Amino acid sequence: MEHALTLMARPAPSSPTREPLPASAADDETRYRAVLARDAREDGRFWYSVRTTGVFCRPSCASRRPRRENVAFHASIEDAVSAGFRPCRRCRPTEPSLAVRQAQAVTQACRMIEEAEDHLDLDAVAAKLSMSRSHFQRVFRAVTGLSPKVWAREHRAARVREELRAAASVTDALYAAGFNSNSRFYENADRMLGMKPSAFRDGAPALRVHFAIAPCSLGRVLVAKSDRGVCAILFGDSDRALEADLIRRFPKADVAPGGREFARWIAAVVRFVEAPARGLDLPLDIRGTAFQRRVWAALRRLPVGATASYAEIARRIGAPGSARAVAQACAANRLAVAIPCHRVVRGDGDLSGYRWGVERKRSLLALEARAAAKQG
Repeated sequence: MEHALTLMARPAPSSPTREPLPASAADDETRYRAVLARDAREDGRFWYSVRTTGVFCRPSCASRRPRRENVAFHASIEDAVSAGFRPCRRCRPTEPSLAVRQAQAVTQACRMIEEAEDHLDLDAVAAKLSMSRSHFQRVFRAVTGLSPKVWAREHRAARVREELRAAASVTDALYAAGFNSNSRFYENADRMLGMKPSAFRDGAPALRVHFAIAPCSLGRVLVAKSDRGVCAILFGDSDRALEADLIRRFPKADVAPGGREFARWIAAVVRFVEAPARGLDLPLDIRGTAFQRRVWAALRRLPVGATASYAEIARRIGAPGSARAVAQACAANRLAVAIPCHRVVRGDGDLSGYRWGVERKRSLLALEARAAAKQG
């Protein structure tokens, strides 16, 4: 530590080394554009120093934007300090970044929410973190993608599901999950579980899922429906694998082949796959967490022929730091094409992954591009 402080106290050299970060000129230009944009996503990936001021900063620093000829890039704080630069007093690059500090604060808030019995006092939580209520809510949403109240509700729902599987009775489960009264529990039960608590505890015997499988240009497609609507659209190469996938997704449901009346349901889905501009006019049974449902709603607003990056979807739902969670929500989607997770690509335009195979994703995007071109 003493050695580091001594280095930091050195005066800035008149002509610091310009190649502390081995890279091409093109990479340096990309980094410089990130500096100009104050792109917080680059924080921790590199640091930059300014010859005229003798300081080094993180890319998101709000200081005056430097001229390109005065900037050098560094792979680490140690590299910048060794080159004779001192840390910026504004962005404080030697301390945890704002994003890290906010993540730590939200982690602490989540623990407080988990430990709360019933009533969530946002003012008390915010005060504990030395934030105003409004600022705390903004930070919490930016980090998690959910408001504190919705996060608390989702956490409570998870506890309810866990307790219902283990408790001797529904009453024992609701008190173990933190509810202080039967009425409050039953007011929220259907939203949390998608069914009555007793049905969930008994393994959801009331949930019946019927399905059918048909050929399409992407291979085989399985369409399943519950009493609420289409609950799964899955692609595959074999009927046996598709049926096994459906059972894995609904392990406690009564899964059975659909009758003749099911033909129109699967015909509608196949038509939508082949001609996406027509739309899919079928009721959907969408099951997921609050965050997943927000992501899926944003995906359904993407027009045919359009794509968006994971980061862009994260920004659209008001959670700019949740690109990874957006990707996880896409992977959890069981309603292929109806919830068009195939329209989400990486920031560089690469197709990235797809639960039903990248080639199917490429084919779907090609079909939609042609459909959009005909409409336009």
